[in-house]
Amino acid sequence: MDPLSLSRLTYFAAVAETRSFTAAAERLGVGKAVVSQQVARLEEGLQATLLLRTTRRVTLTEAGERLYARCQVIFREAAEAVEEAADTNAEPQGVLRVAASQDLGTGTVAAVAAAFTRRYPACTVDLAVSDARTDPVAEQTDVAVRVGWLDDSSHQARRIGTFRQWVVAAPGVGEASVPGDLAVLPFIANTAMRDPLNWIFRQGEAEHPVRMRPAMTISSTLAVLSAALAGGGVTVLPDFLVAAAVRDGRLQMLLPDWTLPVGGIHVVFPAARFRPQKVTQFVAMLSTALKEEGGR
Repeated sequence: MDPLSLSRLTYFAAVAETRSFTAAAERLGVGKAVVSQQVARLEEGLQATLLLRTTRRVTLTEAGERLYARCQVIFREAAEAVEEAADTNAEPQGVLRVAASQDLGTGTVAAVAAAFTRRYPACTVDLAVSDARTDPVAEQTDVAVRVGWLDDSSHQARRIGTFRQWVVAAPGVGEASVPGDLAVLPFIANTAMRDPLNWIFRQGEAEHPVRMRPAMTISSTLAVLSAALAGGGVTVLPDFLVAAAVRDGRLQMLLPDWTLPVGGIHVVFPAARFRPQKVTQFVAMLSTALKEEGGR
C-alpha cells in the first residue's frame, strides 16, 4: 500500500468510530465529500468493501472490523513512536511513580530516588514502599521493584540483580550444625512470603527440607529484622538487608555452608512498547547501585 493509501486509514477509522460520514468529517475538519471519496478509494485499492452505507446508518463489514482493529494498533504505535522520538534527548521530567518492597525500598531504592531527583530536578519521585505486591497497571505505577520470585504476568519484567537468603539469629538464640536443628529453634516467620515455614537447604548434591516452628509471625520484612535483632528467634532474610548486622555481630549467620534458593531483584513495567526517559534513567541508576552494593 502506497503512502497516500495509508493516509486514507485516518478517514476510514474516523467513520468506523463515529459510524457516520458527517460526524467523521466534522471531527477531521473536512467536507463530507472528502471523507466519502477517501474511503471509497481505500476500498478500491484494497478490493474490499469496508463499510455498508444506508440512509440511516453506517456499519462495518467483517473486513472493515478487521482493518479497524489493525488501525487502532497502528495509530497507537505511531503515537508512541513520535513520543519516544521526542523523549530520547529530553531531560526526565514529571512524576515518576515507583513501587518497592520495604526491605529494598527503605534502603537502596529510596537512596537511588534521592540521587535521581538531584540529578534530574525537573522530575519528582512518588515512592510507595510496602510488602504488598502491587500491579503496575492497577496502581498506575511506572515501575515496580520486586524482590524474590515473579508471578506469571502480562507485564514486562527485567532482572537487574540477585540476592542470597541467609539464616540469621541474634547471638545466644541457638546453634545449628545441620538444617534439621532449625526445626526445634524458635522461628520468626515472614508472612509477606508465600511459604515462610518450609525451606529446602542445599549442600552440593544434598537437599534437606525443613519445616520451621513459628514463635512469631510478622507481615513486614523490616519488622522481622527488628524482632530478630531483639532475640526473638531464627529467621531467613535477604543478604542485602542483614549483611551489616552480621558484620558488626548484632546477628550471626547459621549454617553458612548450606544454601537456600537465590532470589532475583526485578523491575516490572506495565505492558507497553514505549518507556519514558524518566523510567529508563531511574532503572539504570538502580542497576548501578545494586552492582556497587554487592556485585549482584
